[in-house]
Amino acid sequence: MKSVLIIGSLSFLVFSCSETSMDIIAAEPKIQEDLSFKTGNSSKEDADYWYHSKAEITSFKLQQARYGEIHEGTATFVFVTEPFSPTNFVKADTPDKSNISVLKLNQTRKFNTGIYPYSIMTSSFFPFKKGDHSIKVSSSSQEWCGHTYMEVQNPQNGHFGVKVDSYFEGESKEMTKSVAALMEDDIWTIIRLRENPPTGRVSMYPSLAATRLLHIEYKPYSCNISAENKGSSTFYTLEYPELDRTLTIEFEQAHPHKIIGWTENNYSGFGAKRKLLTTTATRMKSINTDYWNRNSVADSTYRKELNL
Repeated sequence: MKSVLIIGSLSFLVFSCSETSMDIIAAEPKIQEDLSFKTGNSSKEDADYWYHSKAEITSFKLQQARYGEIHEGTATFVFVTEPFSPTNFVKADTPDKSNISVLKLNQTRKFNTGIYPYSIMTSSFFPFKKGDHSIKVSSSSQEWCGHTYMEVQNPQNGHFGVKVDSYFEGESKEMTKSVAALMEDDIWTIIRLRENPPTGRVSMYPSLAATRLLHIEYKPYSCNISAENKGSSTFYTLEYPELDRTLTIEFEQAHPHKIIGWTENNYSGFGAKRKLLTTTATRMKSINTDYWNRNSVADSTYRKELNL
């Protein structure tokens, strides 16, 4: 496993409603020396599972660390294949030879902090056959103070384009170049599609949701990745020493490597409430269905089946 050497970064800060906004500073990155890591190709077994005109929907019981406490909630993962336009960075509804088949992942987290609710959604569009990065990753966060939208585009020229649109003063940023590196938001799909997820020391962008919740700069950080098999599960751990943050994903060793849950250890809260806490997500139910056709009142039974 080769390390990914990163030179230069894009920096921006995100804040809660109780914090004071600061100016966003971005620097033009230097050319990256090495991005030779390859995750390999998806298999015929993957194609047989994913191309059946249905999505895989999984619900999780969520215990989310926020403001120095643990808050109850739910999370959902929706995996589905679709054609994607690498030039327009949207789902391709018009056939074109440049379209790329992707495995889309929509992640949602919903939890309440006291009187007001949080809703976070992240979407990633990862090439099904070949590729080390999503063509696009976007994430939005909504709560009663306001909402924020973040987006990463991979134009496949050695750089990502990163933008931020925010309700909060000083946070918004027009599309800015940032050097390419592995993205945590891609790890979930790499686990599902690639035979050998990366291990060792790499440069890694934290997830867009973590960037938002932890108020950290969106740039590559040193990350130690390890994998351990226990019973029928694999525990896949990302450790960011600089951030005092660890994410451990549990998934099934057997194909199609379904996600069982995860734990995320990091500091949460401000001032006297700041403490090291663990966010936990535990799988409740997984189903395969064409959810886009299940939009009648009678179809609400699917939500009951998912415990949502």
